Amino acid sequence: MADILTMGELLVDFSPVHVEGYSLLYSPNPGGAPANVAVQLSRLGVSAGFVGKVGDDGFGKMLKKCLVDNGVEVKGLVEDRRFSTTLAFVQLDEKGDRSFTFCRKPGADTQLTLDEVQPGVVEDCSILHFGSLSLTTDPGRTTALTLVQTAREMGKLISYDPNWRPPLWDSAEEGIRWMREGLRLCDLCKVSEEELAMLTGKEGLEEGLRTLLYMGPAAAVVTLGPKGCAFMLGDSLVQVPTFDTKVVDTTGSGDSFWGAFLYGLYTHGCRSREALLAVKAEDMMEYCRFANGAGSFCASRPGGIPALGNREEITDCMARYPVLETV
Repeated sequence: MADILTMGELLVDFSPVHVEGYSLLYSPNPGGAPANVAVQLSRLGVSAGFVGKVGDDGFGKMLKKCLVDNGVEVKGLVEDRRFSTTLAFVQLDEKGDRSFTFCRKPGADTQLTLDEVQPGVVEDCSILHFGSLSLTTDPGRTTALTLVQTAREMGKLISYDPNWRPPLWDSAEEGIRWMREGLRLCDLCKVSEEELAMLTGKEGLEEGLRTLLYMGPAAAVVTLGPKGCAFMLGDSLVQVPTFDTKVVDTTGSGDSFWGAFLYGLYTHGCRSREALLAVKAEDMMEYCRFANGAGSFCASRPGGIPALGNREEITDCMARYPVLETV
């Protein structure tokens, strides 16, 4: 199996490409946060695999082909004719920020069962990454939590994205409950400012990160949009600025960021909780800087997976654009 395994939703993002009055023209793009992370890793030369479920339909076949074409291992991808591939319609505001409407009642990605997952699927990986959309409903929730617990017991590094999507939960309280369950099981997580405040009940970055680290992870990175990102190592809060590219579409930029960050950890030998705790601040800053470059490059192009860069494109972006100065 792959060195880094991602698990969760693989879906079609319908991104707006033209608006005229009340008429919107959408372009279907492969997406889904864990799948985006897997493709970003593969484009950076890391052996990446994906575990999840799509419908045995035209969209599902397109998504599988996309992963294969991008070098992602799909032994853990199930196709099921009983359920349709999940669809997400993306709306963008004037700043390029997104909101979503989902066709997922139920979507195939929520219906992965333990007996459909190959025995030993997590044995050969070094890092397992999952997201909170896997936890919205059963049987997918039980499958995801069981695989994460199994990987944790094997000593794998567990990465987690508590990806807040309000339409997919019956209430904010239910979402927070299950998103916190993922925190309990992970070693490393990526959160937005909104998610940090929601999960911890704290407003400030420093207090929020301190609280978050008490909830399970050994390390956490907060994405800050145009302000870059921040992390806490020991007692110090460190902020890393991003690059001043023109934002076209932020779809997938957070996943691009995280795939590039995991690439930095993995290629420098960080493949366990113990190794993560030993990472130096200057190394963490460099991983964050490269991740900011990846996210900035992605946000400068339309779509999710089609906008993900390779190493040459990301380093060129970092060289061409100045650091974004923010107040």
